[in-house]
Amino acid sequence: MSDLQLDILQKLNELGTINSTLEVFPNINPQVILSSLNSLKAHGKLEYTKEDKTYYTLTNEGDEIVAKGSHEIRLLQLVDKFTKLQIKDVATHMGADGKIGQAKAFKNGWISKNKDNELTISDKISSVRDVADETKDTLLNIREGKLQSVNDKTLNDLKKRKLIVAKKDTTFQVTKGADFSTELTKLETDLTAEMVATGTYKDLKFKPYNFNAEGIMPESGALHPLTKVREEFRQIFFSMGFTEMPSNQYVDTGFWNFDALFVPQQHPARDLQDTFYLKDPVQSGLPDDNSYLENIKAVHEQGKYDSIGYRYNWKPEESQKLVLRTHTTAISAAMLKKLAEDPKPTRLFSIDRVFRNEAVDATHLAEFYQVEGVLADYDITLGDLIQFMEGFFEKMGVTGLRFKPTYNPYTEPSMEIFSWHEGLGKWVEIGNSGMFRPEMLEPMGLPSNMRVLGWGLSLERPTMIKYGVQNIRELLGHKVSLDFIETNPAARLDEDLYE
Repeated sequence: MSDLQLDILQKLNELGTINSTLEVFPNINPQVILSSLNSLKAHGKLEYTKEDKTYYTLTNEGDEIVAKGSHEIRLLQLVDKFTKLQIKDVATHMGADGKIGQAKAFKNGWISKNKDNELTISDKISSVRDVADETKDTLLNIREGKLQSVNDKTLNDLKKRKLIVAKKDTTFQVTKGADFSTELTKLETDLTAEMVATGTYKDLKFKPYNFNAEGIMPESGALHPLTKVREEFRQIFFSMGFTEMPSNQYVDTGFWNFDALFVPQQHPARDLQDTFYLKDPVQSGLPDDNSYLENIKAVHEQGKYDSIGYRYNWKPEESQKLVLRTHTTAISAAMLKKLAEDPKPTRLFSIDRVFRNEAVDATHLAEFYQVEGVLADYDITLGDLIQFMEGFFEKMGVTGLRFKPTYNPYTEPSMEIFSWHEGLGKWVEIGNSGMFRPEMLEPMGLPSNMRVLGWGLSLERPTMIKYGVQNIRELLGHKVSLDFIETNPAARLDEDLYE
């Protein structure tokens, strides 16, 4: 038992009730007293209630007013002394206090100003000596603790004038508990096997369990913010009737990554500066469907399906090169080829990593997540794509979209999707979309009237916006804070995502 705990018990035994610890123990910090009271209460020695008392003390300026009078009264007396006083001369006699006194005296209607810019006593004042100095009197009452005579409005006004300062005292009223005594027996905290075996637990007193106390957090992993936002996107797709594509294939051939998408073999995206190629193995086989391969070759070289093609010699060995996929559309192309075996309306999506040979900076990485959706149906149009985009983004809380024509090798028409960003005060691009070209779909064997809508956006950008991350390298890589990963809550794609 500490000395303070013993003092509290002895005083409580002597007085019967401690009405105010502030009076009994005036020089001890209330937090120290609270700690001792809680310990004694746990042993059943006492009960207590807490009370916070607010009081006010005068500042140096407040003490000066009590000694000399308020600024407004002193100004009034000064004007009375000179009968008339030029405004410019107030500061000479009263310094900085003159400006405050002048404002208050005008507000109280004690003084007026003539056309010569002189202060005179107001007609409302018959005798200056009869004017009560309410500010001084109020400060005196506050200093003497007579707060009941001062209303809240006056207190707030004095605080704004920095004449008084609010302070708080905490006191406790203490009464005897069920097991009160001036001695303190140590309570056991654990019931051991030895106590049970020997029966000694029967003679011991145990500390009550605190069922409201938080337990120790178990050591466990935590979901990355990208994983949380990804799951939110997945649930939106599922709610709209989509099926998830198998996208766990990071390495693919140039055929599915480029050729099947009607991207020519001389396209800049296929350069080493933009794409990661594998050194071992260097290449892989092409699809077994020779008819499909011939269609791809024809559509690239001289054109087919109302296309004039790119007019170059298509090389199978270029298509066989293995690459780290630059977009998940490579998976979409393979899935659409399977769909050609049994064409029917289909909705597919994928959310997975893609790789680009780009310089790393605050907004770019060499690998990132792509969110991609594919919708296939008969005789659908660009209007259906716009309608679907508006419905999809509305589920994320993003409305009022705008669409801008753009160019993609494998979609025509193509559109960039924009949303208004309140923070930046401008329209920002949030996705890309389009209708897959006949040169891509018909070589697969899909009917000519089956249209396929495709669109995509990054996963990192909405995650950065949602979690307030400015630098993408703080979201992925060695600069990521583990505390950031562990403490951030699950994401909800609501209306503040792009605002």
